Amino acid sequence: MRFLGTLSNFSKLLNHSFARNIPKRRMACSRFEYVKSFEQDDSILPNVWIVIRIDGKKFHKFSKTHDFEKPNDENALNVMNAAATAVLQEFRDIVIAYGQSDEYSFVFRKETAAFKRRSAKLLTYVTSLFSTSYVMQWSKWMNMPLAYAPCFDGRVVLYPSEQNLKDYLSWRQADVHVNNLYNTAFWKLVLEKGLTNQEAEAKLRGTFSADKNELLFQEFGINYNNLPAMYRKGTILLRKRVVIGDKSRQAVVPLHEDLISSQFWKQHTEILGKYVPGTYNAPEPLPRLIDLQLNAKHVDEDEEEPQNLAGIS
Repeated sequence: MRFLGTLSNFSKLLNHSFARNIPKRRMACSRFEYVKSFEQDDSILPNVWIVIRIDGKKFHKFSKTHDFEKPNDENALNVMNAAATAVLQEFRDIVIAYGQSDEYSFVFRKETAAFKRRSAKLLTYVTSLFSTSYVMQWSKWMNMPLAYAPCFDGRVVLYPSEQNLKDYLSWRQADVHVNNLYNTAFWKLVLEKGLTNQEAEAKLRGTFSADKNELLFQEFGINYNNLPAMYRKGTILLRKRVVIGDKSRQAVVPLHEDLISSQFWKQHTEILGKYVPGTYNAPEPLPRLIDLQLNAKHVDEDEEEPQNLAGIS
């Protein structure tokens, strides 16, 4: 009997050891796994600039509901800038972002391996992160409560050469000039001259840039070139070392410069070259978008990066 008891214990020990060494079967290895074969391979080509552009959906209705100032609402534009900043903080491989009105473009460096360069993953992550960050940032910039959440769509565009990328960004900035000049003249006619929308459209129909500039100056005393640069040129977001006194700290910096000129690319060589953030000598007062990053709560003074405005890890 003692022998049988010893044999029984040995058998239990052997079975326990054997069971531990057998790998557990995962649910993914079921007979249903074949459905994965229907997924399309959406890997992005190597060695190309990846641009993700998001656009507001039905923003005319959204801006009217929230009583945006015409033709430009500085605070509303800064909500867009703050949401875009959160995206840059999440993706280190974004080398430049450019925004105007209800759109933003994010440029990933050619060598990025984010999400294994899967188009759908990159597009959905950037679009959803921007959308949620917009909602999170709203109360920091706007005086009225958010009536409903905005919606943004997005697209992925690939550019093989540096010149293609420069031309794309130049195209978006040229779009700012055309649209803002028209909108400035249009809303001045409506809000200050009392014209109806149809009458203002008719008055501006067939006019050139010079005609609109002349109209603004002669009828409203406005020199278009003196309007805030953010309205005329849009917003460029770059990662920089912000120098304040004898200290410096990295942050996403908003710039309102002429990126169509060659001088811009010579000054900000980190965009196309080795990605080492350049220096930004902070003006006084410090732009609020930068101040929010540098003075965000719960940030350790020794941390390299300021707090993520999206509130995510």
